[in-house]
Amino acid sequence: MAAFLKKIVGFIIFAVLFSSSYGQSINDLRKEKEKTTKEIDYINNLLKETDKNAKTSINRLAILERKLVLQASLISNINFELGYLDSTINRSSQNLDSLNADLISIKNRYAEMIRYARRNQNQNNQLVFLLSADDFNQAYKRFTYLKQYADYRRTQVEEINQLKEKLGELVVDLNKKKSDKEHLLSSKINQSETFARQKTEQKEYYASLQKKDKDLRKKLENQQKLAMKLEQEIQRSIAEEARKSTVKTSKAPGVKPSPELKNLSDDFSMNKGKLPWPLQRGLITDHFGEHPDLVLKHVMRKNSGIDITTESGAKARAVFKGEVSKVLAMGGNWAIILRHGSYLSVYSNLSGVSVQVGQKVETKQDLGTVFTDREDDNRTVLKFQLWYENSKLDPEKWISM
Repeated sequence: MAAFLKKIVGFIIFAVLFSSSYGQSINDLRKEKEKTTKEIDYINNLLKETDKNAKTSINRLAILERKLVLQASLISNINFELGYLDSTINRSSQNLDSLNADLISIKNRYAEMIRYARRNQNQNNQLVFLLSADDFNQAYKRFTYLKQYADYRRTQVEEINQLKEKLGELVVDLNKKKSDKEHLLSSKINQSETFARQKTEQKEYYASLQKKDKDLRKKLENQQKLAMKLEQEIQRSIAEEARKSTVKTSKAPGVKPSPELKNLSDDFSMNKGKLPWPLQRGLITDHFGEHPDLVLKHVMRKNSGIDITTESGAKARAVFKGEVSKVLAMGGNWAIILRHGSYLSVYSNLSGVSVQVGQKVETKQDLGTVFTDREDDNRTVLKFQLWYENSKLDPEKWISM
């Protein structure tokens, strides 16, 4: 009995620890799955805003590409969770079988002990057993023995009942895991079917874009012209700031850079990877640097920042406190340059602005409304850049992902 109880205690401790680890892992998986599902829902809303009949939008193709990646991630997550559940269900079933077998064995031994006691209760009458003692000490020892025997039988009954209750709880938990598995299998089937449909849609859209090679090249050329103009304005702004600093220093020899600006630069650099998004919500549809075009063969796209697709009416917001250095008219829209000490953040493709040159801004303060192009798939894209003086930075390494 002692060995059996020791085994039970060990199993319960293992079950608690394993259940805790299982719960943490499953919770992490479900949080990730919930996050992915929300992003897919957001993408679906973005796609609803665009014109389904548009045939020359690489931006729409980028959204579809991202949706496929997320859908595949969701299926992978479900597969991992299914594997986890299978492993847990098998292990729990084996442990339950083992404990049930042990419980049956101990109940049989206990029943045999009771039957033996009943068969011999007349011969071993407790009162006769006590009165037949040779002296008081022996009688007391016999009384203590009988009491311990009764306590032992009562303890056995309690332990068996407790074990039955624990086994019942484990059975309920096991059935819940089996139910979770059934729901996951159903979800996996639905997600796999959705993925197949989306893959077909993406291929069809890609094929339709390839037929619009001339239009796409013209759009890309116009985008690159605007990007070059904006970059020249940024360089001009940097040079102007440097000139102001030089003039100030020449008039007052020994004057060091403003401590306020230095502290602002230091604060900005310490927040690498933690800066808020320049939008409340969005989807990165074009990345920093030089990379192949999604459709045009042998064409490399160059981006000095990132493109973030968002919903119509979205507001661009400052990623850090600073000062408005420039407000520029760019191709019929607007661009804003903020200075954060030695760092610059640039927000372009705005339909309107709500700040002016020289104005101090705070982190997450609205700067203006992102332009929605009604003639180009109704797309709403913020172009966002980060600079350290003359050096371009990859915004994805700076904003919180």
